[in-house]
Amino acid sequence: MKTDSAGSKLDRRAFLAASGTGLLAAASPAAAKGVAHGAARRQAAATGSPRKIPLGVFDPVYNKLSIDEMLDTITALGLEAIEIATGSLPGSGHCPLDELVADSAKAKAWQKRFTDRGIHIGALSCHGNPVHPDAARASHDAEIFRKTVLLAEQLGVEVIVGFSGCPGGTPTDTQPSWIVNRWPDEFGKMQDWQWEERLIPYWTGAAKLASEHGIHKLAFEMCPNFSVYNARTLMKLRDAVGPEIGANCDLSHLFWQGCDPVEVIQFLGKQNAVFHAHMKDTVLFPDNIAKYGVLNFSTGAADIPEASEIFRAVGYGHSATVWKNVVKAYMDIGYDGMMSIENEDPILPGAVGVERAAFVLKNVRSELLSA
Repeated sequence: MKTDSAGSKLDRRAFLAASGTGLLAAASPAAAKGVAHGAARRQAAATGSPRKIPLGVFDPVYNKLSIDEMLDTITALGLEAIEIATGSLPGSGHCPLDELVADSAKAKAWQKRFTDRGIHIGALSCHGNPVHPDAARASHDAEIFRKTVLLAEQLGVEVIVGFSGCPGGTPTDTQPSWIVNRWPDEFGKMQDWQWEERLIPYWTGAAKLASEHGIHKLAFEMCPNFSVYNARTLMKLRDAVGPEIGANCDLSHLFWQGCDPVEVIQFLGKQNAVFHAHMKDTVLFPDNIAKYGVLNFSTGAADIPEASEIFRAVGYGHSATVWKNVVKAYMDIGYDGMMSIENEDPILPGAVGVERAAFVLKNVRSELLSA
């Protein structure tokens, strides 16, 4: 997860023509109960109409703007909600976390700047690695999480978004070790150690802390290079820790793993485990996948010609039809959070990517609500 997106000299028309994808492509897409989710489902069933899911944005894309400049921008786009970064990997460009946690009156005044403009703070995000083998790094990210819990309690924000983190593979490692294959046997032993000695103990304590402060939704972005990277690993941690663990469904990470987005949403929805939704796309390059496989992600605009996939704004990797099915799936499960646009498109600059994504999502949402 990056904090911003820069423009690229790559010609967008040429890129879209070469990739065979675009905004108007027509292809279709190949355990305690959550009280809020249940209420949303019951309401939908009673009225016979789907819920209008608020559309918003993850704020690091606007880190170069002041809060007021950002609010001018997003209200002009007709957005209704925002996800605010509080620190660690995405930084905290619009959230002076220490000041707000120390002064509840200041925190309420800060929140009022958003609500006065009709923008709901739908989630706080502290993407980090609180189980990092470097003790100082782990402690820093764990402290950011703790303070984010306290701020969420003050503001009445129900969802905290982040990563599961990834430990080292042994007690003496100095860097994280992402293990996805348990063979040869030493990798299986390392993976067991990661979960039993680091992940489960940390998140059991962190979930208890959050619950004590009224926060019952910890939304993990299922992202490669972290221990929770798909629906199976998410449910493994949820089963071990408790119902406070749920998903931030950032489908961009799942598209290139070969997941069907609707299947993922429906599967996790049945477990009442969808807490948040990042709206970000991925374009796949079949010729490069055929040669290199999917574990060949672009690290920047310069290596796009050899990449198997890159992140794109919504509608530039998969068609509007696919995204309409995605939004419908969220409505069908009674998802009661926000749709948070995150832009990491190496071709469309940050603000442009958000605008294009908002256009697609507002249109498909309107179609579903008027059906």
